[in-house]
Amino acid sequence: MQVGVRERGNTAEKGRARRTSRRNGKDAGEFSILSAQGRVLFYIAACPDSPVRGIASNLGLTERAVWGVVRELRQRSMIHLRKNGRRHYYAINLEAPLLHPTIRGLTLRPILGEIAARTKRERPEVCD
Repeated sequence: MQVGVRERGNTAEKGRARRTSRRNGKDAGEFSILSAQGRVLFYIAACPDSPVRGIASNLGLTERAVWGVVRELRQRSMIHLRKNGRRHYYAINLEAPLLHPTIRGLTLRPILGEIAARTKRERPEVCD
């Protein structure tokens, strides 16, 4: 019986060590308060006309994940598509409403308007 107890203790200790390393180590740097949709919206506001490949590589997402987010944002009229040949470029619709019930009635403009305006004056380095 003692062997079984010791094994459970070792397993629990290993689990705690893994959780601690995730919080304090490499995985902790991947934390974001924003959802993938929010991150894509902020990126497009800062870097309009970015192709999906650029969005994905700069946000650390797969192209497939970004395509899904872009599809959802387009369906909700939060971004506009512009095509140039086979390439797709996106821009924020600042008049699109925020969808969460607690902030109903607000648009993207108060959140992303300043970022979009600043980008028109000066292109951020992250976009290159």
